[in-house]
Amino acid sequence: DYKGQKLAEQIFQGIILVSAVIGFIYGYITEQFGWTVYIVMAGFALSCLLTLPPWPMYRRNPLKWLPVQDSGTEDKKPADRKPKRHTKS
Repeated sequence: DYKGQKLAEQIFQGIILVSAVIGFIYGYITEQFGWTVYIVMAGFALSCLLTLPPWPMYRRNPLKWLPVQDSGTEDKKPADRKPKRHTKS
């Protein structure tokens, strides 16, 4: 559903943003850029774990699909159809 997709996107962006800010501050304090990368990667992994599987919190508003309609062409057998003839020019 669309509300679930919106929620998943907001959670994903929020976790990435928070982990980037925390990683930048911690990496700046320790003067190690590697820690910044590790913290952002951990935030990415956490956000993937929370948003990629179809958790029930993302499926609260299912979409209503239209019922299947018969088109009428399925009733005919292939032998009943007339073959198309190509005219020579």
